[in-house]
Amino acid sequence: MKFLVLGAGRVGYAVAFDLIRSPRVEKVIVADRDLKRVELISTRLADEKIVPVELDVDNADYLAELMDSADVTISCVTYNKNYDLAKIALQAKSHFCDLGGNDDTVKKQFLLHEVAKDQRVTIIPNLGLAPGMISILAHCAAASFDELYEIRMRVGGLPTEPEGLFMNYALTFSVDGLINEYVEDCAIIRDGKQYTVPSLTDVETIEFPKPIGKLEAFNTSGGVSTMPETYKDKVQHLDYKTIRYPGHCDQISVLKDLGMMSSEKIKLDSGEDVVPRDVLRHLLSQHLSDDQPDMVLVRVTVTGVKDRKPIQHVWDCIDYGDQANGLSAMAKMTAFPASIIAQMIARGDISEAGVLRQENAVPVKLFLAEMASRGISLTMVERSPVHDGA
Repeated sequence: MKFLVLGAGRVGYAVAFDLIRSPRVEKVIVADRDLKRVELISTRLADEKIVPVELDVDNADYLAELMDSADVTISCVTYNKNYDLAKIALQAKSHFCDLGGNDDTVKKQFLLHEVAKDQRVTIIPNLGLAPGMISILAHCAAASFDELYEIRMRVGGLPTEPEGLFMNYALTFSVDGLINEYVEDCAIIRDGKQYTVPSLTDVETIEFPKPIGKLEAFNTSGGVSTMPETYKDKVQHLDYKTIRYPGHCDQISVLKDLGMMSSEKIKLDSGEDVVPRDVLRHLLSQHLSDDQPDMVLVRVTVTGVKDRKPIQHVWDCIDYGDQANGLSAMAKMTAFPASIIAQMIARGDISEAGVLRQENAVPVKLFLAEMASRGISLTMVERSPVHDGA
């Protein structure tokens, strides 16, 4: 099996790290416009399967040539490139998946469904943590119910030691992705109907075992992915919230209310035009640490009826970084699902052509087995329904 990994950042590194550990993988082309970054990956992983390539993804001809040499292309670049990348993958007849994160981009990708079917190409957007794995877990839990009531998905990437950090937070993924999930509206199902609600709203308390304790969770965009469409007319409530240390939502809401997340130019007293979001991106990059030990928290709660009894299925996961191999918890939990599912496509475990929803397309038992083999502990318990903010 041969793969093309676009982007040599933290997640691109983690994807390549995972791919080369499969004995069936023959080659992993890692491409980035910064040659030093791909050479660094090649040096750190020191495996003959890795082929470092200098590439600007806007160079469509060269990109198509590289895609043509791979069974599956995995995009780890910024979400706004993914629609064009999917089109080039169709041209090259290379299967394609990405990490997603933006609902508008994903909607455009689904417009390619019929072409992808005709070309016998599989495209699966949103294959990171959230969107991605979170939807697969929710779908797995929901499958055993006779009747569904609620699906609540909660995910957070947090520094393990927040004291002294700006806003008790550290960067676990791109600043642009962070701002995007804080600024865009969020898709939900409430009282059986689909709505959009503002991000940074509906703050709740969520608790994990000590020493983590009580945290907060609030609406953010992107993580819910295609779930509202999949579960419309099937549930009364469905939502996705991001987990942070208490007080973070209030702090970031002040910046949003000030207009610092706006992409519209404003004119300063000096006469200079600036884009507030660009200023915020720069300042957050300066003030948020990006090298802190981190953890990923996951909780998915699905409530419904089974054998005439109301029950809940609850997925929980607490995962930490792998410092020995240079993998943050967020990088692992984002990259490993994408790598696993890309390998499923290459092996033929996922053979359907078209643009697919991950919650419908991914064989769940195999996915869970693959995650477990990588040391990721995902546990589900069945309990009587409770209302604990989860």
